[in-house]
Amino acid sequence: MPDVKPDLILKYFPNISKLQLDQFAKLYDLYSFWNAQINVISRKDIDELYERHILHSLGIAKFCTFRAGEKVLDVGTGGGFPGIPLAILFPETQFHLVDSIGKKIKVVTEVAASLGLKNVKASHLRAEQVADKYNFVVSRAVTRLVDFYPWIRGKFAKEHINAIPNGILYLKGGDLTEEIKESKLKAELHPLSAYFEEGFFETKYVVYIPQ
Repeated sequence: MPDVKPDLILKYFPNISKLQLDQFAKLYDLYSFWNAQINVISRKDIDELYERHILHSLGIAKFCTFRAGEKVLDVGTGGGFPGIPLAILFPETQFHLVDSIGKKIKVVTEVAASLGLKNVKASHLRAEQVADKYNFVVSRAVTRLVDFYPWIRGKFAKEHINAIPNGILYLKGGDLTEEIKESKLKAELHPLSAYFEEGFFETKYVVYIPQ
């Protein structure tokens, strides 16, 4: 039996509440159950869920602390990453998780309901169909930035609540020099290796693009 307890989350987020710890602890069984029916993450990755999916998602939280009342759009959420872990960590922030694949949104809806998350809305939509405005857009390596940006252009609220101006928080790995140059966007790279010591994070980044 692999070590799938949420100790890794406590290691980097020691101040979470008992409720939050319980919610993180439930994710392994929930994703094991749903992943067996609807493949939302790689089958071989399920035993690495806490490191490669949950903690990876929470890398955004090491760079940006979402505030009460802020609205965050998770584009191409798949089974709920990074949106579900972030929604657990920031219960006062509203998260809208969207994906163009309906069965993936079913998983998100079921997981959020099982955890009792009241701050998650899940929609079977393409990003371009979303009409609302948000403080931040988050995503996890859905596509190249040059293709991603047109989907969410114009979806940002004018009012800034956070110490960090509204913008995109994009989880991506590898050498991003060409991709950022191609996108012509002003992007900041924040290496996850600055926050997490596990080898998996050595080439992973939060890409921040202020609006």
